Amino acid sequence: MGNTESLLSIGAEALADMKAHACESYPDECCGVLIECPERGQIVVRFRNVQDEMHAKDPKRYPRTARTAYTPHAGEFKRAVDLWEAPGNKLVAFYHSHPDHDAYFSDEDVRQATPFGEPSYPDALQIVVSVYDRKVKEVKVFRWSEHSAMFAESARLDD
Repeated sequence: MGNTESLLSIGAEALADMKAHACESYPDECCGVLIECPERGQIVVRFRNVQDEMHAKDPKRYPRTARTAYTPHAGEFKRAVDLWEAPGNKLVAFYHSHPDHDAYFSDEDVRQATPFGEPSYPDALQIVVSVYDRKVKEVKVFRWSEHSAMFAESARLDD
């Protein structure tokens, strides 16, 4: 499991920021990434969830609202890619929330993470924050398994 060091290095501040984002976004899903930067430490980059905008423009193609799905703002995502691809930096994890649902890696989550049948970023962890009524219930980490060709729960990050 090549990402054990990434899992163990998710700091309390970064975790608190992801949890806060989930609570602030409730009752909608939030989304973002965790990036490791040698000079700045861990950076949580929050994305604006544009799922409602996508749904309003094309409800057939985007039948879900931000309540049960997320689409990161394209420009914000591109800036994050530029940051994690800078020399010395590293993408550690993607994260999103499940409002009023437990932390599990849903079929929709798998589709998001594997648009062409395999993960776009196989070394990145996937963090799911379960939030009910603006309170975090649980946080789980999922990792791509080459062996089983699926995402498997690898840790809980509960207090």
